Amino acid sequence: MEQFITIMFELLEGFGNTLLLFIITLALALPLGLLFAFGSMSKFKPLQWLMKTVIWVIRGTPLMLQILLVSFIPQYVFHVPTKQLAAALHITINATMFLFVALAFVINYACYFSEIYRAGIQAIPVGQYEAGKVLGLTKNQIFTRVVLMQVVRRILPPMSNEIITLVKDTSLAQVLGVIDLLNAAKHAVNYYVVLTPFIYATVFYLIFNGILTLLLGWTEKKLSYYKV
Repeated sequence: MEQFITIMFELLEGFGNTLLLFIITLALALPLGLLFAFGSMSKFKPLQWLMKTVIWVIRGTPLMLQILLVSFIPQYVFHVPTKQLAAALHITINATMFLFVALAFVINYACYFSEIYRAGIQAIPVGQYEAGKVLGLTKNQIFTRVVLMQVVRRILPPMSNEIITLVKDTSLAQVLGVIDLLNAAKHAVNYYVVLTPFIYATVFYLIFNGILTLLLGWTEKKLSYYKV
């Protein structure tokens, strides 16, 4: 019983980091992805080409590689060792590694979200925009009052898939030694020489994904009003 409680505390600590990474990624990648989408659809060609190139590179390379590259930037580009960076930020090395992981996740998912946004925006019939102009609405008013909720309704299913994938991708945080849920389970397995921590971790993931699935399904039903 004591062993079970100890293992659960370790898994809860790892799950806390997993949850924090999930929240940070969503909170930053969702708005950043919209900016990327506008950039890739911009009529200013240099900006459009730049954003399309960035999105192509990020979507065409593994997330694990991106995490490693982000962690190398301070030391090999700016010649600032990780220890010095951590000292300058007044945080631990582990927290610095977590920041590297979070940055890589935000950029990666912002690029994926941008393509979903772009597809949703371009799927809105031109007549919707023309009707807004006839009513005397500005471009911003047309987007916020007429187009936005229809776009949200269209992109929610693919966005839900990406959000569920994000939960599982958080396990890649262990590449830089961040103690996420899976890393905590591996540590418990190695220390106690039992496989049950993997089973407990599986239950954590299933419950978390189950709650997200219910919330996303409920949101999709609420937004069915905007289906056209």
